[in-house]
Amino acid sequence: MKLKETKIECFLALPDIISLLNLSFGFLAILMALNNQITISSIFIIIAVIFDSVDGWIARKLSRIDKYGFGKNIDSLSDIVSFGVAPAVLLYIIGASFSNEIGYLSAVIALFVVICGVLRLTRFNVISDKIDFKGFVGVPIPTTGILLSTFILSRLFNIYLGMFLMVVVGFLMISNIKYKKFYNPQILPIIAILVLLAIIPNSMIFWGINIPATIIFIITLVYVFITPMLNLFKN
Repeated sequence: MKLKETKIECFLALPDIISLLNLSFGFLAILMALNNQITISSIFIIIAVIFDSVDGWIARKLSRIDKYGFGKNIDSLSDIVSFGVAPAVLLYIIGASFSNEIGYLSAVIALFVVICGVLRLTRFNVISDKIDFKGFVGVPIPTTGILLSTFILSRLFNIYLGMFLMVVVGFLMISNIKYKKFYNPQILPIIAILVLLAIIPNSMIFWGINIPATIIFIITLVYVFITPMLNLFKN
């Protein structure tokens, strides 16, 4: 490879811009969490999930040829910020607001989530073009962001359950359990509407509960736990 071929414009494509938007909202979510803007931080993580789900679709539509794996790497690096570090910082900030003891525990769990996220994404980059399975090996890392942020937005959040879920998801990320990709053209518009309603402030609040966020939280829980349970029953 010649030096002139290493210019960033030789690698950067439209899907990578979308990945950088994912990264940007993940970084902003961290800043908002540090400023104790918990709801805004949760919303930014959800927006990051939206961009993360779009970049691959755009790459396929454009029939992108990425022989050096630039897109795969920028996507993974963006994901670790938005769905590893951002949820981890958010969890720690919430935990520290209760007491020093819960703060220390949430810090350990937050670090665990980041480590599992790095391990999961590194393994993905190594095996993605070497296995026949079209789904995910281990639960995908955006699950951490979706679970924690929708749990918070639902207004049903409990710090102990939140920490427990993050520990479980951390282990599932580095597990060898096969998760199918969720793609259904008829259901996706409904999910998209739920996501929009969940992040619009006070859009559908009944009895003090954010209904769209709660529905997404429950759907994500089912997705995360149904596969390991089915595997357990098979064995």
